[in-house]
Amino acid sequence: MLLKLFGENPNPRILQTIVDTLKNGGVIIYPTDSIYAFGCDMNQQKAIERIAKIKNINPEKAQFSLICHDLSHISEFTKQLDNSVFKLMKKNLPGPFTFILEANSNVPRLLKMNKKKTIGIRVPANNIAREIVRELGNPIISTTVIDEEDMVEYTTDPELIHEKYEDRVDIVIDGGYGNYIATAVVDCTSDEITIVREGLKELEW
Repeated sequence: MLLKLFGENPNPRILQTIVDTLKNGGVIIYPTDSIYAFGCDMNQQKAIERIAKIKNINPEKAQFSLICHDLSHISEFTKQLDNSVFKLMKKNLPGPFTFILEANSNVPRLLKMNKKKTIGIRVPANNIAREIVRELGNPIISTTVIDEEDMVEYTTDPELIHEKYEDRVDIVIDGGYGNYIATAVVDCTSDEITIVREGLKELEW
C-alpha cells in the first residue's frame, strides 16, 4: 500500500492507519530528513526480525536506530545524559544526526548494539516521522532502505521504493522525494564525543 502524507498537516485518518499497522506488527517504509527508512514498532520483535530479513542482516548484529519525537522522549530510553551531550543534542536536533547513547532497560535487548548496550537515537527534522512516533506512543525503528549497490534514483523516489518493496512491507509512505545522503553518526558513549561518520549536515558544537 502506497499512502501519501504531507509533512505540514498529516491526514489524521492516514496517520491512524499507519499507527494501527505498526501496533499490529507491521513494517513500513517512511521518509526521514535524510534517506527513506524501514520502520516498525520497537516492541514488535517479529517485525524487527522481518526488517532484518528484508535487509539480509542478522537482527542481533544490525545497527538499528530509534526515532523519537523530541528531546524529552529520548530520556525515556537512555541512561542519564551528560550536560555537554544534552546541550549538543539540543543544538542539533531535530536534524539529520544519529547520536549513539547508552541504552536503559526500556530498550529491547535485541536493539542494543554490542556489549556496550548502546543505541542510536534520532529526532529527524521530518514531521511525518515524528508524528507517527507521537501517535504510536513509543519510538519506531530506523534503518535505511539504501544498499551499497542500489541506484540513487530509486532510494529517493517513494513510488520506485514502493515498486521494489510492495510485496515485503505493509505500507510505503509517500512524503515526497527523499535524500540519498545518510545522517552523521555521533558517538557520545565515552568521555570524548566523536563523529563516527560524516553525513548530510555538519554538527554544530
